[in-house]
Amino acid sequence: MKYAKTVALVAGSVAALGTAAPALAVTAPTAPRISLTGGVNELTSTVPQIPDRVVNPLVDGVGETVEEVHEDGTVSRSADLVTGAADSAGTLLGGLPLGG
Repeated sequence: MKYAKTVALVAGSVAALGTAAPALAVTAPTAPRISLTGGVNELTSTVPQIPDRVVNPLVDGVGETVEEVHEDGTVSRSADLVTGAADSAGTLLGGLPLGG
């Protein structure tokens, strides 16, 4: 009878450990951040900060280029060419010409 009690005790202990082990091993999953604000905050918290001495010359260079292109009139000439091409293309449906 001693052996039967020992086996029952060991089997009960193993069953108890098996039941408790998954509860101890599983970590609580974090909820996904599905809001726009949460996603932006997550991205900005992991991005390294770029120093101003690197960013400012780039911004200044882009600003100077925009001013030169605006003064040159390149943008307005390009817009006029695109508008003229679209007017002469005729009627399109999904990018395909309609018979007519």
